[in-house]
Amino acid sequence: MNLTLWGISALSFASVALLTPVLIWGLRTLRLTQPIRAELPADHQAKKGTPLMAGLIFLVGVLLIAVLSPQPMTLFLCAVFFLFGFIGFLDDYKKAAFQDPRGASGKMKLVLQFLFTFALMALSTQIVPFDPEITIFGDVKLALVPAVYLLVMSLFIVGSANAINFTDGLDGLLIVVAIPTYFFFFVISDHPEVKLFALTMIACLLGLLIYNIYPAKAFMGDTGSLAIGGSLAFLAMLEKVELLVPLLFLVYFAEQLSVILQVWYFKRTKLRMFRMTPIHYHYSLKYGWTENRIVIVFGLVSWVCCLVCLGLWKLLYTG
Repeated sequence: MNLTLWGISALSFASVALLTPVLIWGLRTLRLTQPIRAELPADHQAKKGTPLMAGLIFLVGVLLIAVLSPQPMTLFLCAVFFLFGFIGFLDDYKKAAFQDPRGASGKMKLVLQFLFTFALMALSTQIVPFDPEITIFGDVKLALVPAVYLLVMSLFIVGSANAINFTDGLDGLLIVVAIPTYFFFFVISDHPEVKLFALTMIACLLGLLIYNIYPAKAFMGDTGSLAIGGSLAFLAMLEKVELLVPLLFLVYFAEQLSVILQVWYFKRTKLRMFRMTPIHYHYSLKYGWTENRIVIVFGLVSWVCCLVCLGLWKLLYTG
């Protein structure tokens, strides 16, 4: 399995790194490029015309996993990645093809996310034993009524996927923040299939980062960010580390919470709590941080959260 693990991951990195320029050429030829919202900062307006949907390149890694290690759990994780990526693709296609920054309707995306989540959660019970409990530490668990557990977890998965999607707003930001999160699951999992999936995703992210780092030659779009979000949320559910999620997903939840607070505060006061949300824009507009500085700082925060969670996991879950 170790040979397969490192071999598939290395092949995924090489394939993504070599094939992304071809994809970028194709997207540019088809004029599937990023429209820019008028309210975004001036430096973002120059990004108009950058190829969108580069997240399609992640399918290379997903297909390699499915073909070279067709185990039930790896196929399940590939299905999660594909289905959430499909929702993102619908959104990106409308943005790019019609140059409409709004993309697909939020209601349609939410409906599809919940439908896919319910279907995938039902499928997951055929792969791992259904366990409607949340582990607190060691053998101490919070038992929930199955229906309540399924409802809570479906809300968590959809909410987390969208929080992670909010993080994809600057060149390289989501990639740099997501790598430590996948690394956490690679380290803690007892399932070889999860280790393979997590390491392959890290390899794919590194392969795309070559072209997505500032100034980005292409954007992954919701095609990539929603796929990443859905897969990370399902990994948290499968590995039963729900208690660690608020810290592990701290950057993602901060991005999402900033949007929620901005809307709530504006409705009450007609004033803005932040210069712009998600919060990475606030650091740019208020403090003058460059994109690279924001990406580095947010990435370091994600690594700190990952390492602290590894320590907590060792303390709480392994004794």
